[in-house]
Amino acid sequence: MKSFRASVRLAAAMAACAIACVVPTWAAAQAAAKTVVLVHGAFADGSSWHKVIPLLKKTGLSVVAVQHPLDSLENDVAFTTRALDIAQGPVVLVGHSYGGVVITEAGVHDKVKSLVYIAAHMPDAGESLTDVARNYPPAAGRPFIQADSKGFLKISDEGVFKHFAADLPRAEQELVAATQGPFHSKATTQAVTKAAWKSRPAYVLVAGNDTIIPPQMQRDRAKLIQATTVEVPSSHVAMLSQPEAVARLILQAAK
Repeated sequence: MKSFRASVRLAAAMAACAIACVVPTWAAAQAAAKTVVLVHGAFADGSSWHKVIPLLKKTGLSVVAVQHPLDSLENDVAFTTRALDIAQGPVVLVGHSYGGVVITEAGVHDKVKSLVYIAAHMPDAGESLTDVARNYPPAAGRPFIQADSKGFLKISDEGVFKHFAADLPRAEQELVAATQGPFHSKATTQAVTKAAWKSRPAYVLVAGNDTIIPPQMQRDRAKLIQATTVEVPSSHVAMLSQPEAVARLILQAAK
């Protein structure tokens, strides 16, 4: 009889442990972040975060700037997911511009604690960048973006100087123009299948002087996704012209 009761107690203890110990992986992501993964936008590369990276690293965070190919949403999400797979979690996932589309899809990864959108697109599941943008007047910088014969988009030097990076010194503008990555137009019409902001806290930095993504679009989408929102008087490249403000928001999302 004693042996039977002992067996029952052991079975109950094992069942309790199974219930208590099987915690969804994402629950672990609620602790303070250990890593920030930065996802660049169109007409840019990972170096576009070079002013923000040291501000984050000096707080003890690990930082990874993804170098994704900008040739399709699927590939850009795959590159970002690979970075998340090897990152030490919990992770703050940050996207600039088109990078916001990428993190909306990739951000359902179990390691992701929170999402940060910097002058970014914030689609819902089933929406593409173009779907959201068509509800707003064309941005003033749009005519400076042209496609080549293979569908890759580029913004002209004049477009960089007057719109994309209007508040940077000329030397920095020229660097932005020279290092822009070719961006395939099909990525603008590819819809996300998931919206990570529905299950993760979201933070948004609105670029108030943006002439690439209209500021009102950024404000409206931030409200839609119920994001913690700040606004700064910057061009589209807030991470270059307002790196301290960008870093502060990321650090807030990391807590």
